Amino acid sequence: MRLVIGGAFLTVAIAGAVFAQSTPPPAPPAPAPGSPATYKSAKELADVLEAVTANPGGMSASAVSNTDQYRINVVHRVKPAGALAHAGNTELHYIIEGSATVVTGGKIVRGPAPASATIENGMTQKVSKGDVIIVPANSPHWYSAVDGSVTYLEVRWLAPAK
Repeated sequence: MRLVIGGAFLTVAIAGAVFAQSTPPPAPPAPAPGSPATYKSAKELADVLEAVTANPGGMSASAVSNTDQYRINVVHRVKPAGALAHAGNTELHYIIEGSATVVTGGKIVRGPAPASATIENGMTQKVSKGDVIIVPANSPHWYSAVDGSVTYLEVRWLAPAK
């Protein structure tokens, strides 16, 4: 009996530890109005960019500053990814290095796997260093092709309710 209770306790403890590790903590609140600005030096951004390395899924991101109202990341892609849309968030991509083809708008068409989602009747645009993409809230977007690699500063913020 003691062995069964001990085993059950150990199972619950391990499951709790795994759940705690897999659930990310909530984002910290954005600075209050009137607060000093958040500053990142060129060296800090270069360090973030250097820390971004491709993972087996073809995309990696390194956080610059993330709160409950906005997310700022440096994203590096070496291959296309599935189409997606962010509910309630407008997104800006500033291309730092490389080039890719981005499809925006239209309708997401789901494939057999999440990474295989595409866009039907969207607008296709080739992007390269220095270009900016602004994706309205809830709008599908998809990096359908990557020319070697593309790295961009991603700024995502809550869209005001209408």
